Amino acid sequence: MSELIVIGYDDPAVAEEAFGTVQELQRDYVVHLNGLAVVSVDADGGTHVDTASRIVGVSAASGALWGAIFGILFLLPGLGLLTGAALGGLVGKLSKAGVDDRFREQVRDLLKPGTAAVVIMASKITDDKFTVAMRPHGGTVLKTSLSDEDEKELAEQLAGPQ
Repeated sequence: MSELIVIGYDDPAVAEEAFGTVQELQRDYVVHLNGLAVVSVDADGGTHVDTASRIVGVSAASGALWGAIFGILFLLPGLGLLTGAALGGLVGKLSKAGVDDRFREQVRDLLKPGTAAVVIMASKITDDKFTVAMRPHGGTVLKTSLSDEDEKELAEQLAGPQ
């Protein structure tokens, strides 16, 4: 099972600090990341994304799944690999897996001009240690889960026919 966690911050500098803390938590084996990014929205409403340059142990399937979830969550362009029915099918599967319209709406509500969010997809997380380490940064936390079965099915759908 993977956890999808979005932590919203009013100050992009605090989001960057939290992003660094999550990377430290991975090095300390408190969290096993499948994806990590910080998303900021400038004063004009432009979205900017910074991802961790290297996340240890992420397979190509996990990376593709992360990219698709991230794109659908933020409705970012660049999902050219998925069009029409494929995109509709993936959105439907994500909705069944817990990434529904309500969750996406909550995420978009967090990201107003001048704000930022840390987006985490983790296959393993030690909740108590993670919470203690992230508490000093504050923020608004949104969380949903993807079951192993849903994650596998989504990865297979992304891979397409073999």
